[in-house]
Amino acid sequence: MAWPLIRLIPRQTHFRFVKWAPVAAAISALLIVGSCVSFFTQGLNLGIDFKGGVAMEARMPTPIPLGELRTELKRIGVHDAQVQGFGSPNSAMIRFLPEAGQNANTEAAQIKQKLVAHFPTMTMPAPSVIGAKVSGELLGSGFKALGIALLLMLGYIWFRFQWQFGVGAVVAVFHDIILTLGLLSVLHIEFSMTSIAALLTVIGYSMNEKVITFDRLKENLRKYKTTPLRDIIDLSENERLSRTIITGSTALLALGGTMVFGGPVLFPLVFTMTFGILIGTYSSVYIALPLILVWGVKRGDEEATPIKLGAGTRP
Repeated sequence: MAWPLIRLIPRQTHFRFVKWAPVAAAISALLIVGSCVSFFTQGLNLGIDFKGGVAMEARMPTPIPLGELRTELKRIGVHDAQVQGFGSPNSAMIRFLPEAGQNANTEAAQIKQKLVAHFPTMTMPAPSVIGAKVSGELLGSGFKALGIALLLMLGYIWFRFQWQFGVGAVVAVFHDIILTLGLLSVLHIEFSMTSIAALLTVIGYSMNEKVITFDRLKENLRKYKTTPLRDIIDLSENERLSRTIITGSTALLALGGTMVFGGPVLFPLVFTMTFGILIGTYSSVYIALPLILVWGVKRGDEEATPIKLGAGTRP
């Protein structure tokens, strides 16, 4: 089924990507402003990892029915509890926020008593209480990891290409992160440690797209030394368009299935990665490359090969 669909993708296209760069820049600027407004007005919907709470492990001699466990927690009044497999099918981790003004250990003991009454074979070790200080340190460490990843990738691209490429790539990745966080804030999707992992994955995918984009651009800059830069950018993007469509579609198909059938626990992770792939592909074309067009680049010293403007064909 897949092969006939892939054959429908044109091998040669003639799109003028640079022509629409000013429009894309205006749209991106508006979205960034909207994301910042959402941050300051309602912030992120921080999960238990970053707000503190109670973690309880549940064990049974047989596989734990996670769906039934979630239903029972809701029935006994534990709202927004997180339940997920932990290690083996016979273990599960329960995380929840204690009620305001109630002792966390007391509430955990009450919940444990009610769960054991409903699941007679269930055993639950002593709960762990995550304090606000620890959760704050986790949040700071998570964003520190994002910053370090960006700096390392900036250094790699600067070494691999030119400083203009590196700055353009990092600005584009910042664009991707801000818009992804803005969407999570607007939709009030829970932000936890798994969201940090998703953002790191988004950074990796986005930077990979930009390396491939820059590599094709660098090759064409060496070959077509006398051709205007905007025409070389259009040529390079048209040459790699089919590859972008195929790889992006493959990733989105896999994530789409997980988003539909993965359940509420995996939804924030998969949703973040899905949007990140889409916005990362967009920023490679309309953020990173236009910035290079603004700053200019040093051409190679190889003999130039002239091309017709808008040819869009592979050399």
